[in-house]
Amino acid sequence: MIIRHTFKPLNNARLGHLCGPLDEHLRRIEEALGVAIAHRHEQFKVEGAKARAQEAMDVLQALYEIAERPIDPAVVQLTLASDSGMTDDGEAGPMLVTRRADLRARTPTQAAYLENIANHDITFGIGPAGTGKTYLAVACAVDALERSAVQRIVLTRPAVEAGERLGFLPGNLSEKVDPYLRPLYDALYDLMGFDKVQKAFERNALEIAPLAFMRGRTLNNAFVILDEAQNTTPEQMKMFLTRIGFGAKAVVTGDVSQIDLPKHQLSGLIDAERVMKRVQGIAITRFTSADVVRHPLVARIVDAYDGQRKRADAR
Repeated sequence: MIIRHTFKPLNNARLGHLCGPLDEHLRRIEEALGVAIAHRHEQFKVEGAKARAQEAMDVLQALYEIAERPIDPAVVQLTLASDSGMTDDGEAGPMLVTRRADLRARTPTQAAYLENIANHDITFGIGPAGTGKTYLAVACAVDALERSAVQRIVLTRPAVEAGERLGFLPGNLSEKVDPYLRPLYDALYDLMGFDKVQKAFERNALEIAPLAFMRGRTLNNAFVILDEAQNTTPEQMKMFLTRIGFGAKAVVTGDVSQIDLPKHQLSGLIDAERVMKRVQGIAITRFTSADVVRHPLVARIVDAYDGQRKRADAR
């Protein structure tokens, strides 16, 4: 099918920004959607399967509307993801109160994930890197804190080394584990702002700690996130899940294709997915490479490793 469209009002600068250097943005859209795009000045032609051609034209229209200045390739990639990010009723999941006014689900699975977090006390987000599991969970936590739905946010992850040893790192215990928690700090700074994060720490409304520090505690009126849960043992996972108190909400995120535990050790995330799938009040959201909202190569890398693992399992 061929779809034609003339972009108005005519603006050569906008058209240049829309196409990108040497038509880089158009080539990215073609590759992502499997269509062919041709243009002469403001007249564009998209050729491909009906649904894909229409999707490509919708992406072009969305980009043209923001093309007052040069468009970053990351914006093109996010727009591609956003165009299919609606749920069946046209909504992109619940709106969240954070510093990021443009924050919303980019794919149907992300929208389902946000709905699960809103409607369940414990939610598992399982899938490959780049799908927004941790970032969206932190956004939900910030939203809950801003609305006073919880009194504090607790973020935790196991301090498991990926080929390195904690003892080799300089500094005291806090300085040793800080690199493991850095992705959580980055998300908080992006969603709240540096000053607001520091004030939240000062009034104990925000806590980031290794998983080992959770033992023996009961977390009431808190939004608790366990990140990198694939590196927990079944015993650690059980310990974490039983910390949940009244008025609390928990999200567990992880990627079972990137486990850093010893080869003989069963991942607590894999075990929990099997044990918890029929427990009332718990939701499990499964992400795939189709939900990756980073560089398009990330999705291909995920698929390549998945394919290799499936071939190895078949042998």
